[in-house]
Amino acid sequence: MKGVLTIYRKELSDYFSSKKFLILLGLVYLTGLTSIYVAIQNIRTAAQSSIDSLVFLKLFTTGSDVLPSFLYFLSFFIPIIGIVFGFDAINSERNSKNLSRLLSQPIYRDSIINGKFLAGVTTLSIIIGSIIFIIGGIGLRVIGVPPTSEEILRIIIFIFICICYGAFWMALSMLFSIIMDKTATSILTSIAIWIFFFFFVQIIANAVANAIAPLENATLATQIKNFNIDLAIKRISPSYLFMEAITILLVPSGGHLFLRAVTTADISKMLLNPLSLGQSLVQVWPQIVVIIALALICFAISYVVFMRQEIRST
Repeated sequence: MKGVLTIYRKELSDYFSSKKFLILLGLVYLTGLTSIYVAIQNIRTAAQSSIDSLVFLKLFTTGSDVLPSFLYFLSFFIPIIGIVFGFDAINSERNSKNLSRLLSQPIYRDSIINGKFLAGVTTLSIIIGSIIFIIGGIGLRVIGVPPTSEEILRIIIFIFICICYGAFWMALSMLFSIIMDKTATSILTSIAIWIFFFFFVQIIANAVANAIAPLENATLATQIKNFNIDLAIKRISPSYLFMEAITILLVPSGGHLFLRAVTTADISKMLLNPLSLGQSLVQVWPQIVVIIALALICFAISYVVFMRQEIRST
């Protein structure tokens, strides 16, 4: 445990003093503050015509025709942050011979990978948590509506899901850092997988669904079949599972429609009956479990591969 804490403190110090941390922090803050400006303008406009009991959550979910919501920005940046913190975790140490020198000290090998992973997750949590709290604080000051207890719980769960999602991408990029010698190869492989899951899976899902159940002059049964095929393929992607979970959690008045094919009458009925926190958790717990499982599996594989690698200490 002492060795883990030593590596953990050393990695945290390296992260906080690195340029990549400052650049990522600046990008996340810039996009977050931009999105909240758009959200506040739209909330003020909507407040003149309607009253929403969960208006505080709209700070994170409201976008415009020009700029998307904070949720979209976060779904885009979290994988990048996780990849940047993990792609050179091991191979850079190996290439610079620091890994062999580190193992010559009274530090167990598992302490190295555990300390690096915990430090990366901690840094990721600080970035995500800080921007969410900043947005909440600015929103509270500007719109003057305090969050309800249910909204606070939803935001806490939202932060937890974001951290687990970022941990998955960090564990995946750390795995490539272990099995690949060059840092450029590991980061390019990680980014390629992210691009595939973020962009191409949805294109493939739409194409397959339209090929099996064409929508041209389709009956209601065919439309539902098309939707189910499209949804089943999209759920292969961790990015889609993440967006599905946080949308249902933060948009209780309509996010649950994300899960099923419904008619116009069903939509109008559901929008008048937003899901409670318990109902939202029932809807999203499979997505949360899968994201956590993927993160644990990737880290477990990284752990086993790293422990079995031959690294000579000098």
